[in-house]
Amino acid sequence: MKPNSWCVARAHRTILALLLFSLLPTSLLAEPVTLKHAVELALKHAVAADIAAGDEQRAQAGYRQLSASYIPQVTAGAGLGYSYGFPLSLEGAAPSLFNFTAQSALIHPELRSFMKAAQADSSAASFRSKDQRNQIIQDTVLSYAELQKWEERLARLHEVESDAEKMQAAVSDRVKEGVDSEIDATKARLSLARTRLRVAEAQGAGDVLRERLSKLTGLPAEGIQTEPDSIPARPEATPASATSNSNSVESNPGVQAAVEHARAQFLRAQGEHRTLWPTADFATQYAVLSRFNHYQDYFQPGSFKRNNASIGVVLRFPFLNASQRARAEGADAEALIAKKQSEAVRDQVSEATLRLQRSVTQMQAAHDVAELEYELAQKNLDAVQTRTDSGNATLHDLDDARTQASERFIALQDVSFELERLQVELLRSTGDLEKWALGTP
Repeated sequence: MKPNSWCVARAHRTILALLLFSLLPTSLLAEPVTLKHAVELALKHAVAADIAAGDEQRAQAGYRQLSASYIPQVTAGAGLGYSYGFPLSLEGAAPSLFNFTAQSALIHPELRSFMKAAQADSSAASFRSKDQRNQIIQDTVLSYAELQKWEERLARLHEVESDAEKMQAAVSDRVKEGVDSEIDATKARLSLARTRLRVAEAQGAGDVLRERLSKLTGLPAEGIQTEPDSIPARPEATPASATSNSNSVESNPGVQAAVEHARAQFLRAQGEHRTLWPTADFATQYAVLSRFNHYQDYFQPGSFKRNNASIGVVLRFPFLNASQRARAEGADAEALIAKKQSEAVRDQVSEATLRLQRSVTQMQAAHDVAELEYELAQKNLDAVQTRTDSGNATLHDLDDARTQASERFIALQDVSFELERLQVELLRSTGDLEKWALGTP
């Protein structure tokens, strides 16, 4: 072969290999995604987490705005203008070539209360952000675990489908030989049709869950494949007590956010009442006056000075402000509402946590039953297979045993996922979900 022909043939083989590679099913090219990586991607990609983070930053900015009231606010500028007669003020200041003002709060009892309220709002926003973060983790974990369930079921159903096809072919031959009846053939076709229905169900559910995980993580749906070993072991169920349940409720981010919000409303109402207290502000001003405004015409000869400065403390003593008193009473009502709402949230979380603890205990017992039933069905299948090989059982007995084992496997999967779902919800309720999912201390 000539060198040019060899190069052309090699190029053709390379192009053909790339074409075949591009035509491979995407599922064959997908790499398994661990649960931890999926959760990390979901936390970075979720829009709700960004909204919660923005709310937290806004609350922190509100606190910084109030605390900056104790830092002098400095302004420099000029008040140029024409004067006819005595030079009147422009926006509260005398016309000047240059002026400089500074003012800040000194003694403001209400400001301190408002600052503490802003700190409580910031804490409440932080707990709400954590609760939203837990919601994202819960959605990702449950979608991932359910997808893993359907993937495992689909692999098992393909084996069952292969056995059902072989069974249908064998029964058809036996019908032709006069060993089995048409009813037996119909039953074999029905068994295969049911298996294919479950295969279609598993494939559809898997596609929907991959799409959901794609929206959560930002990964392409066709490239998502679970890794069963990456799912952490389920925590052991511990007997619930009044003390442990109370501690779990107090560590719930939703409860903590409600408590901090109620505290912020109380402090804000306190600040509204303290607005009626005396206050003191620091103030200073410097100005360079002009001669074309004719200041010198209204002062004794030689007493006019172009450079002027004032510095001092501004005292205020409110003694009659019915509007502010009504505003303070309204703030008291809002604080009371927030307090009652926090108590209602605590009661709801406490009840939900106790219900989840009891449901986990019950579902654990159901899981043990389903596991034993599947083990018994599998052992029965092995025994029937042995008897069939020795001629002591029929193909129909083997088919019934396989069907029963498949049913028990599906039931075990459903119970296992329901148990995992309840445990994940319980971990979120007690505030331990992120630690379990990401392995953080």
